Amino acid sequence: MKKTGTQIILEALKREGVQHVFGYPGGCVIPLFDEFLNHKEIQVIRVRHEQAAAHAADGFARVSGKAAVVVATSGPGSTNVITGIATAALDSIPMVIITGQVRQQVIGTNAFQEVNTIGISRPVTKHNYLVKNIEEIPRIIKEAFYIAQTGRPGPVLIDIPVDVQTSFTSGSLETETIRHGYNPVPKIEEKDIKQAWAMIRHATRPLIYAGGGVILSNGCQELVQFAETTGIPVATTLLGLGCIPEDHFLSLGMLGMHGHYTANSAMAETDLVIALGARFDDRVTGNVDTFLTQAKIIHVDIDPSVIGKVKEAHLGIIGNVRDALQKLNKLAKSLHIKIWINKLKKLQSEHPLPDYDQVEMKQNALRPEYIIKAFSQQTGGNAVVVTDVGQHQMFVALHYLFKEPRTLLSSGGLGTMGYCLPAAIGAAFHVTSKPIIAFSGDGGFQMNIQELATVKRYNLPIIMVVMNNSNLGMVKQWQDFFWKKRNSSTIFENNPDFVKVAEAYGVKAYRCGKKEEVLPLIKKVLKTRGPVLLEFVIDEDAYVYPMIPPNDDIRNIIEGA
Repeated sequence: MKKTGTQIILEALKREGVQHVFGYPGGCVIPLFDEFLNHKEIQVIRVRHEQAAAHAADGFARVSGKAAVVVATSGPGSTNVITGIATAALDSIPMVIITGQVRQQVIGTNAFQEVNTIGISRPVTKHNYLVKNIEEIPRIIKEAFYIAQTGRPGPVLIDIPVDVQTSFTSGSLETETIRHGYNPVPKIEEKDIKQAWAMIRHATRPLIYAGGGVILSNGCQELVQFAETTGIPVATTLLGLGCIPEDHFLSLGMLGMHGHYTANSAMAETDLVIALGARFDDRVTGNVDTFLTQAKIIHVDIDPSVIGKVKEAHLGIIGNVRDALQKLNKLAKSLHIKIWINKLKKLQSEHPLPDYDQVEMKQNALRPEYIIKAFSQQTGGNAVVVTDVGQHQMFVALHYLFKEPRTLLSSGGLGTMGYCLPAAIGAAFHVTSKPIIAFSGDGGFQMNIQELATVKRYNLPIIMVVMNNSNLGMVKQWQDFFWKKRNSSTIFENNPDFVKVAEAYGVKAYRCGKKEEVLPLIKKVLKTRGPVLLEFVIDEDAYVYPMIPPNDDIRNIIEGA
């Protein structure tokens, strides 16, 4: 029996267990979207912009741990997904993107809606394919999912000309993954584990530096076990939040430019850092030349290119973080580091985050820290929190108490404004037992505001929180601190009425500018079924503290005004 290319694509997707696809139709994927009508097992979530499709797939992948699927047409459809692909690539998120392409006969002629999708996407994908023959489809799709989900995860793109989609074959769907020398999970050497433990047990001020790789490897339980057995404190990156409960005795909170005072101080004083699934990002290191000069470094990562890329490791271990922790846990014993722990606990008590519970606030000048802490307390940390990028992202990282992995979704490496709302949409198609709270600034929210239509179309139970300070808060903060308050293009003089915009899309919405209304409103919406938008009018000059000036020594942390 002959089958079309689109039939083969759908059957291959079902073999991979795909139940949701995020996409937007267009000329070169009309055959594929038509075929979806014959396969009700797969739900097509039609967003309102291709970038949103990629972010939605990203959100789904982060909460599920599985590769999500994006479908977009050729030309502007494929270029619109590039930002979402790059976001996923920098944060190691598995994704398979299927783009339509013009007929093979006209490729290279500047045909209508033709771009070189393979060339454009190559720098931001783990791998990509141009399908030239219908017989290749089963192998390529199987291989794409394998590559996307193994080793260091990432996005894989498949570009399929429309004539391949509509052609016929009677060939078999049976296929074996062809790896082409791809070895995604290097074996961890026992001698390296023994050397690591020898270094750890001789340290007097050891510190675990836990990145997003701990969560991606599903190694959080092993991390907590190792920390509790040895007594070593844990500091996390932004994407590592939730790998250890933040109310755990050994948790120091987030590191970096806007990290906790104690976490950064510990990094400045440790004599041994155990870096797990972290890449020594510049927002963590500050001035690389002065960063960790006093300490030895053990660096564990599945990507060999990361080890030694920024800071030379005294011991580099290439492999899965969870596997490494399991092996270390077989050797681990309690360490005699009570003096170190007591010092850090003293620092935590002497340098707490600002608390606005008892502080009066003028109307329409709410403090974001107070709002976020209220959400954290009312949910008990039992929610999936999605953020956009900017001040509110850092306020959430500091003041929402994360207790479980895969409960913070945020664009870490690329810092993509407009990420939040579509990522929350994607998460909502996997998460059913927890509230989904999407925190945006007024700038980022407007970058994909059209996705309110998607939220309403599928009646998704997302609490959308817009922190409205009528400016680009983080850029303005840098301008105020380092550019003599020359606020070039960062003040919004004509923001829309977010409540009316939401209501125009059929979404229930509330505005809040008084402190006494914050807690009752949060309690109310947490009991609401279906989507709701909350606009909080916040202090236009609320700055994020702590802060380490860019490219500065982490010891030069600014705690507040």
